[in-house]
Amino acid sequence: MGLYTNKNFIKSNAVENIMALPKIVQPVYADTKKGDKQPLENSGLIPKFIKKKDYGQTPEYLLQRREEVRKAQEEYDNYVKERLREGAMKQISAEERHHIIQALKKNWDDLHHQYQSLSVVTDTAPKKYRKERLELEMKQLERDIDMVERHKTIYIANN
Repeated sequence: MGLYTNKNFIKSNAVENIMALPKIVQPVYADTKKGDKQPLENSGLIPKFIKKKDYGQTPEYLLQRREEVRKAQEEYDNYVKERLREGAMKQISAEERHHIIQALKKNWDDLHHQYQSLSVVTDTAPKKYRKERLELEMKQLERDIDMVERHKTIYIANN
């Protein structure tokens, strides 16, 4: 066609590439040994939650729950104080509580010793009944020990 230009295409191409912004590469991960690639963003491997506005703040429902628990504890404490003033209940001391725990554990040890001395074969009805009775008593003592150990303050009713 006879078109002619004075433009140096090699030089202009080099300048364009030098001044160009780099490509934004999407992060990917290879999920098979053949190298099949998947986008990394939807895989769950990148922690997106740290970019949230409310990251690190306590959720509102937990704050409400904490307030409800605090109010319920206040109401219970007020009820206990009122009953203590009326003389309807008394609080056992730490020494009494410790003594109760030791006595329960001693009873459990005695029952456990009796249980261990049973014969292995429970072929008769009395043997079976005695074994079941000992198991039930030991289980009840375990529940009682657990209950007393869990609660630091224990109130008993005055009759």
